[in-house]
Formats: sequence, structure tokens, C-alpha cells
Amino acid sequence: MARSNVNMNYDGLKKLRDQLAKIDQTDEFFNACAKELAARLLAKVIKRTPVGDYPKSTGKTGGTLRRGWTAGQNSNARAYAESLSVHRVGTDFVIDIINPVEYASYVEYGHRTSNHKNWVEGKFMLTLSEKEIASMAPRILERKLEDYLRRCFS
Repeated sequence: MARSNVNMNYDGLKKLRDQLAKIDQTDEFFNACAKELAARLLAKVIKRTPVGDYPKSTGKTGGTLRRGWTAGQNSNARAYAESLSVHRVGTDFVIDIINPVEYASYVEYGHRTSNHKNWVEGKFMLTLSEKEIASMAPRILERKLEDYLRRCFS
């Protein structure tokens, strides 16, 4: 019976093992994806939020509702989204985006006038922004996934 000398080089398999270990850190990736989508949503909703226009004699300034999206902080949408916490619900990664201004829902969905005879239409700033982000999300996430995999396998 003939014998053969076969030398095996396992360096490629070891490298693949190490690269696959990097992919195992998926929670960080999913958190980053959630924050990316939240930042884009906030940027859109802030632009759509109307600012009140008051006569100078009232002493009021507009923009309370718009500032409410970032909890009154003077930061941009991306910086504020990075500060938000991501929590996991089943297989979903969730970020709660709220506007704590008490009349936010009335501006969003509409309301009766004070004399109860007319209706003020809602601005749907959050609803419309959510729909836009939902349609953009597959492309955004696909790009982020490609970058993530490229970093893991480089």
C-alpha cells in the first residue's frame, strides 16, 4: 500500500473562525441599526413639526413642540438618538421616541376648536415620518449590514 505525505495548512480555517467570532457580536450591530433609524426618524419629524407664530406683544416664542422631540436639549437628532436606550422585546430592538409636550397628540392627530364647532386638521408629522423611514429602512439596513460584514471579514 502506498503512503502519501499530505501537509494541511489550517491558517485559513483559523482566520475564518476568528472572523465568524466577530459576527457573534450582533447585539451591538442591532443597537447601532436601531439608533440609526431613530436618528433619521427624529430628523424628519423635527423638520415636519410646526412652530407656533405668536405676536410679539404676547411674549411667547414658538418651537416648544419641536424642541420636545429632543427633550429640550439643544442637540441634533443623531446625538440625541445615540443617547437613547435600546431595549429588547422578544426578537425586536426597540427605542421609544416620544414628545412629552402635553399638546403634541393634538397637533399630530387634530382637535376640535375651543368652541367645539370646527375641527383643526392634524399635521401627522410623526405618522408621515414613520412611513418614510419604513420605506427607506430596507436600503439603510442593507448598507449597514454590508459594511458590518465587510469589517468582520477584512
